Formats: sequence, C-alpha cells, structure tokens
Amino acid sequence: MIRKIIKIKEELCNGCGLCAQACQEGAIAMVGGKARLVREDYCDGLGNCLPACPAGAITFEEREAPSFNEAAVIEAKSGLPAAIGGCPGSMARTLRRPAVQENPQSSQAGPLDPVESELTQWPVQIKLVPTRAPWLDNANLLIAADCTAYAYGNFHRRFLKDHIVMIGCPKLDEGDYAEKLTEILKSNKIRKIHVLRMQVPCCGGIENAVKRALRDCGKMIPWQVTVLSPDGRIVED
Repeated sequence: MIRKIIKIKEELCNGCGLCAQACQEGAIAMVGGKARLVREDYCDGLGNCLPACPAGAITFEEREAPSFNEAAVIEAKSGLPAAIGGCPGSMARTLRRPAVQENPQSSQAGPLDPVESELTQWPVQIKLVPTRAPWLDNANLLIAADCTAYAYGNFHRRFLKDHIVMIGCPKLDEGDYAEKLTEILKSNKIRKIHVLRMQVPCCGGIENAVKRALRDCGKMIPWQVTVLSPDGRIVED
C-alpha cells in the first residue's frame, strides 16, 4: 500500500540515538552508529521521531510500504526495554541521589568533604536534550555556555540549583540552537529562563539563539542573562 512513512538520511544522522528513544513503536534502531528504519510495519507515520532529531535527518515520504501492524508492536513491546536501540549515554533520565550528610564536628567543609551535585536530569547538551521530557514540565531553564561551569567555582549552588540545565558552545557545535530551543519552549510549560554566558564574542551565539526561540515560540517567558568574565567574575546580571 502507498502510505506516509519516515525517511532517515544516513549522511545527516549523527548517531545520537534520540530518534530511537522517541519512537514508541520500536521501528527505529541504531545500526553501525546510524539510525535505521528497521521495521516499516512498526512505523505508524505520526513522526514522533522528527522533533527529537537534532540533525534534521528525518523527513516524511509517501511510498509503497507495509501497513502499520499495531498488534505486532504491542506484542514486541511487551518483551523489550523502554529504550529500543537508543544510545544509553543520551537516554533521558531523572537523577536522584541521597542527601550528603554534613559533618557535625565542623562548621566548614574541608577540601575532601563531599559537595552534593545540583544536577537533576540527563542529558545536558542542548543537541542531546529531548524536546519533551517529564523534567521539562514547569521547569526553570538554565541555558549555559560550556565554559561557565569551569569559570565560576560555585556554579552548582549559585546557578544550577533548582534548574534544568542545557549546555552548549556556539563556536564548536555545528548548526544553530534556535530551532531546537523553540521546539522545547513550544512543547513544554517553562517557568523562566536564565542564560549564562562568558564575556567573549562567540558566546553571544547562545544568547541570540535564546532570543530567537523566545520570539518564535509564541509565549511570554521571563528571562535574564548573566555574563561571566574568564576569571570567574559576574560582570553583568
């Protein structure tokens, strides 16, 4: 039969595995480091994988293909793990860790005393963060340049606490963040956005991407920008 089905352009696929995670039917798997449509009869043609792909490697096409076999999908899912063929390193997850017990004998932490991480989600790279995840709902977003966590010593307590973080480097990462960020803002209820960048010209790319996403998402979301100097000082807040 002729029907709508996805098409994956292998030359554009970066091997992140996010489309395989987004496909609830298990039609996509990672083969040789690339996403492949391995079961045409498992593809329902709805395209949940499209917004998950950061490389724009997935499109729709109409062609001869087996009809969608919902019964086979249900049977297959009953015996398979939730993430079918996805990369474990980029699998979306909520992080929970036990509270760090403070030493009652000391009022100040020593150099080897544990400091609890404030990171509550994975992944963190803008290119890998899914456009929909439970931890994005009603979230405060911290969109930070990679270098900021190294420049500012108290990054976790000052900026990351109570935030969902997305990091990137507009100079080193291929492509533009604006389209991905726009989809995230459209698809989730975001409370506010905090942009954290360095005082270097190339870091303006991450701020500009957020501005464009805010413009294109059709929502009024409070936001602010903090700029750090290379020696770790807050020069604009």
